[in-house]
Amino acid sequence: MRTATPSHDSICPSVESNDHRYPGCHRLLAWHTGAVRWLGEVDWRARRDAHERRVAAWTQPHLARAREHRKHPVEDFLFTYYSYRPTQLRHWHPGAGVALAGATLDEVGPRYLAVPGGVMLDTAALLAKRRTTVAWVRELLVRTAGRPAQFGCFGMHEWAMVYRLAPEEIRHADRPLRLTPAETDQVVDDRGVRCSHFDAYRFFTEPARPLNVLRPTRETQADLEQPGCLHATMDLYKWAYKLSPLVDSDLIADCFALAREVRELDMQASPYDLRELGYAPVQVETPAGRAEYAARQRGFAERAAPLRRRLIAACDALLH
Repeated sequence: MRTATPSHDSICPSVESNDHRYPGCHRLLAWHTGAVRWLGEVDWRARRDAHERRVAAWTQPHLARAREHRKHPVEDFLFTYYSYRPTQLRHWHPGAGVALAGATLDEVGPRYLAVPGGVMLDTAALLAKRRTTVAWVRELLVRTAGRPAQFGCFGMHEWAMVYRLAPEEIRHADRPLRLTPAETDQVVDDRGVRCSHFDAYRFFTEPARPLNVLRPTRETQADLEQPGCLHATMDLYKWAYKLSPLVDSDLIADCFALAREVRELDMQASPYDLRELGYAPVQVETPAGRAEYAARQRGFAERAAPLRRRLIAACDALLH
């Protein structure tokens, strides 16, 4: 990669000459105040291909299961719960401020501009529509990072989602529970629930909600989110793709990869018996299981921190 600080003429000769070959240059210069980073053609094509191979290992099994009408409560979750489609995850973007040498608009899509020697993302047009979203995501991430991580929930949110439900009402009704329904309910009664994450809390059963020590809402999300929460870590993937294509696809894929691992623990510690799928239970109904859960939760929080910082830095670059 080479870095250059371009003049009007070096990026957009049409600005002075009224040449319409590069109609997007006015928008580019309106946003651009720093250095443009150029990726050589061999380099960016190699990065794109590597990203597509990496993502294919996740998307192809999911698509095969979908064709066969099979469900997987762990591997399918990131594709069914979140709104980013497999084709979107597969599409590689270099992020804002990066020019792709030798690329054409047909290769990269409609959100790019032609510039002399290649293409660049139309950052100004995207920010005109999405600046509020970028600012909201940044605020949430900064406030989350600024809180001490909590490790005392022991995954009870998944138990609260089946609390006092009839077997046919359970979300993953095709998977057995590890305990009887009465024993499962008793675990929730004995342990209580300490969930700070609204998007987990909103799936609690009605009888379980009063047992939670907090009452999360969408409006209080930034006030309650904390970095020890498994779902807050998984949601780094959501915030990354919400910023796409303004952030590079490597960051999105890194967040996805961590979220996949987190989902494994999420379901291992759940009341479901997933041993048939190869997942040994983390028995949070026992002291040993709770200790294992907290240790792994702490490890995920430590691994999430640099990803959260990368997302915050991307937001700062876009906003300032």
